[in-house]
Amino acid sequence: MNILILGAGQVGSTAAYQLAREEANEVTIVDADASVLRDLQDRLDIRTVVGHAAYPDVLARAGAKDADIVIALTNSDETNMVACQVAYTFFRTPTKIARIRGLEYIHYRGREGEELFVQTALPVDVAISPEQLVMEHIEQLIHFPGAFQVLDFAGGEVRMVGARALRGGLLVDQQIKTLKEHIPGVETRIAAIYRQGESIVPDGNTLIREDDEVFFIAGRDDTRLVMNEMRRPEDTVRRVVIAGGGNIGFRLAAALEQTNQVKVIERDRDRARIISERLSKAIVLHGDAADEELLLEENIDGADIFVALTNAEEANILSAMLAKRIGCKKVMALINRPAYAELVEAGTIDVAISPQQITIGALLAHVRRGDVVKVHSLRRGRAEAIEAIVHGSAENSQVVGKNVEDIPLPPGTIINAIYRDAKILEAHHDTVVQENDHVILFITDRRQTEEVERLFEVGVSF
Repeated sequence: MNILILGAGQVGSTAAYQLAREEANEVTIVDADASVLRDLQDRLDIRTVVGHAAYPDVLARAGAKDADIVIALTNSDETNMVACQVAYTFFRTPTKIARIRGLEYIHYRGREGEELFVQTALPVDVAISPEQLVMEHIEQLIHFPGAFQVLDFAGGEVRMVGARALRGGLLVDQQIKTLKEHIPGVETRIAAIYRQGESIVPDGNTLIREDDEVFFIAGRDDTRLVMNEMRRPEDTVRRVVIAGGGNIGFRLAAALEQTNQVKVIERDRDRARIISERLSKAIVLHGDAADEELLLEENIDGADIFVALTNAEEANILSAMLAKRIGCKKVMALINRPAYAELVEAGTIDVAISPQQITIGALLAHVRRGDVVKVHSLRRGRAEAIEAIVHGSAENSQVVGKNVEDIPLPPGTIINAIYRDAKILEAHHDTVVQENDHVILFITDRRQTEEVERLFEVGVSF
């Protein structure tokens, strides 16, 4: 696939890195900063073009005429929208994805219900708001305080949850097959286990050990029930402290303030005043979240969750570590650098939130072959969980009409569950895959993703 990425910032660079690693992709990236592009070209097998991302001549030099997909990820909504318009008007680019930070663009409707992002107005096929995706990711983690990842499939009817097994969990030191005895009638499946950083392919005889990172699949209404198998039930989150009142912090406060006691600490006085006027119940404080005296004054030791969401990841790390030391039950920090994220999660900070990894999944779902409708990037991009819809017949599909055990899955890939007729089915070895099934897979080595995609394409020769 010929992919044109506009903008070499954090999100654009991560997208280029992920997509360029797949042999089937040819990636070109455009940015006005030549030094950033040189650094990317030194690390990746990509083509780079220096220039303004929305200028027609720049897009022409970048090969927009031959591009299968344009992904506009600059820091400017307006540049991204114009770039998609130019790509459509002059080059008829088939698929156009734009990063749109302003929800006012996405949510506004005209008098007759008209939408902005349609071919007759602004031809953006997919509008992605990284800030909104990150906020929703954090909101899920707050609702499920024992989890470090909560991923939705099948329109939210199926969830994959990552949780660390702790002493007190009913399944700890038990074989996985006893799960059916503990919670009979519940369709659930252990998708993957990571023990001391190494992947373990689970079967019924596998023992769950303390400190294992366990990914399981369950229905939306059964998530907490299965979570209790991994660790003691945790109290409902009541008090949430948010460091940083930017786009993500403000949206998170607005989403939580009706159900939780929310405080926002914002360093910029003007920004603190603005968001305090826009929030109805949350308390907004002007101050530095890394100020120990301020945290003590605000009784951070009584808070259930502290979330550091400022634009400076070093400040996020320091303030989260300080909040944890003072006595906050659980702390999260927004961290852009993968090396930092792995380092801090091994220490004091409970959850390191990576905006790039959250956003890349939304992009990958539109780049994958076959009808892949959901992609979640896991383990800092080393693993993936995907949802693919099955099409075709036994004559032109490698999966339709076959038992799960007869599907030639690459090593480290497991079909975990099937969503069919509004029901979750465990994928046993003799489960027969049917047309229109939503198949949920866990891929421990993302280098196998292309092979998995080919399985779900219709009409491949085999």
